[in-house]
Amino acid sequence: MRIRRREEVEELKRQLRLAVPLFSVGILQYILQTISVMFVGHLGTLPLDGATMATSFASVTGFNLLMGLATALDTFCGQSNGAGQYHMLGIYMQRSMLVVLTMSVFIAMIWANTEPILKAMHQDKAISEEAGSYARYMIPSLFAYGLLQCMLKFLQTQNIVLPMVVTSGIAAVLHVPFCWLLVFKSGLGSRGAALANSISYWVNAILIFLYVRFSSSCKQSWTGFSKMAFHNLPEFLKLAVPSALMLCLKVWTFELMVLMSGLLPNPILETSVLAICLNTFGLAWMIPFGFSAAVSIRVSNELGGGNPKAASVAVRVVLSMAFIEGMVLVSAMILLRNVWGHVYSDDKEVIRYVSLMMPTLAISSFLDGIQSALSGILAGCGWQKIGACVNLASFYLVGVPSAVVLAFVVHMKAKGLWLGIILAFVVQVLFYIVIAFRTDMEEQARKAQSRVERSAISPTTRECVIPH
Repeated sequence: MRIRRREEVEELKRQLRLAVPLFSVGILQYILQTISVMFVGHLGTLPLDGATMATSFASVTGFNLLMGLATALDTFCGQSNGAGQYHMLGIYMQRSMLVVLTMSVFIAMIWANTEPILKAMHQDKAISEEAGSYARYMIPSLFAYGLLQCMLKFLQTQNIVLPMVVTSGIAAVLHVPFCWLLVFKSGLGSRGAALANSISYWVNAILIFLYVRFSSSCKQSWTGFSKMAFHNLPEFLKLAVPSALMLCLKVWTFELMVLMSGLLPNPILETSVLAICLNTFGLAWMIPFGFSAAVSIRVSNELGGGNPKAASVAVRVVLSMAFIEGMVLVSAMILLRNVWGHVYSDDKEVIRYVSLMMPTLAISSFLDGIQSALSGILAGCGWQKIGACVNLASFYLVGVPSAVVLAFVVHMKAKGLWLGIILAFVVQVLFYIVIAFRTDMEEQARKAQSRVERSAISPTTRECVIPH
């Protein structure tokens, strides 16, 4: 028992050393677009509405998709690092870059046509025009963001996280003067904020690449560009596509909730309250995001290294942390329910409505923390396809239909929409728990080592090694 407790304490330290910096990176990247929208807000209501809509559209159609595709590196790079196949990490990163850059070209075409797409969705004409202009100036950020996500995954799977915090911090600090110059001094207005996003993402990406290129920490994992990145792309896509779906199927549900809130009686109030709830939920998610990334790294590293017992310890530790963090978060949300609305609005009706929504929001945040930890476990094992299927069933066979019934038939309005999300989380968490606790880590370790061997390349010959 004492040995087991010592192992768990050591594992807790390892995960916290990963989770805290990764949480910081998530916050620093999250605030870039928030800062841009804040600057645009000083230009008037119409530019603010256009920037907000464009930012939401960009997240749904682009940023989340690229992040999801890059998440395949959690499995490939994590398991290869654990197996000591360090030279493969750079190959996998380049392979991921090829995939996200190719996808970025198609997404750029969508962003270039944001205005007609929004008008076809019966959005306000003036706001659609503003959003279309903003989205076009954000297109350069798309390519930088995709490359950045690949490099961040490459580093974090090697447990190199401090440089990520530093470069993200530099980009966030520089973003403020970039916005000030481009929004107020260049004459570009709201388009300047979108351009500032692009510049800041490229600054971050270039700084990270310089670290990868010249740091001794990446000497074994980055050996230069290689044509081997073009090999085994179908195998990479078998994990990359489900990884993207696993993330996007969840995120798209929330955007669908916003669209449905506009169909409720008093849509201005309902949409405003739901937007506040979503913003709060997004901020609260950053902590579980750190836990999810940390356990994904730990599980993939240990499975790749043939240490199933250590992977099991990582699972127990992250679930305990997620539960404790969730309980603290629930308590904080309930205690702050009567004052939280003042942060976003001076409207008494909005403040009162937010206060009524906070307990529901607290429950959903608690469940999201648990499912985030479980999602990280699945990613570490390479089970993104199963995760995508679970999310499809949870959110679109249970969550969305329940939200529609509760909001429009039972007349629970915005609360009904959010309760539908909670039901989806309940189903998702139950499925994930069954999968996690029925997982044979020894078998997963064998599969991980087999996956590494299939793609292994000799560091000296740079030729495929055929496993015996």
